[in-house]
Amino acid sequence: MCIDFTSLNEACPKDLHPLPNVEKLVECVAGHEHMSFLDANSRYHQVQLWLDDQEKMTFYAGDAIYCYVIMPFGLKNAGATYQKLIQVVFKLQIGKNIEVYVDDMIITSLQAEDHVDDLNETFQNLRLAQMKLNPLKCTFAMESGKFLGYVVSKEGIEVNPDKV
Repeated sequence: MCIDFTSLNEACPKDLHPLPNVEKLVECVAGHEHMSFLDANSRYHQVQLWLDDQEKMTFYAGDAIYCYVIMPFGLKNAGATYQKLIQVVFKLQIGKNIEVYVDDMIITSLQAEDHVDDLNETFQNLRLAQMKLNPLKCTFAMESGKFLGYVVSKEGIEVNPDKV
């Protein structure tokens, strides 16, 4: 089922919350000894709508009326809303041991012995926010990996050969 949110999107002012700068994020994560790459499961569908906003998400299917209780895909400000949420969830970690770009997260540790603690902190924050990961897209304690179109490692940054 696909809902057309064109009218609702036209009525909503654009949220100008910026996405993080990809190049800066990639520079921040390069040079770390251990990295874990995480991906949020169905990102927007993990965001609860306020009760007042659920009414705006009403739609008909056959003879029944339904409304979304979670944020659907297709809303103009969904990306900005999700980025704000994820920045609040990880506010004490961003710049320290995690970088986040929408649903892509990378946990970084300068030393291998710190990585388990950094992962535990991340999982605690995810649990508090009731957010889930896609286990098929997560890799843990890697020395290098793909992040936002680049390959990052302790040695530095390379262009992802899959993107060339």
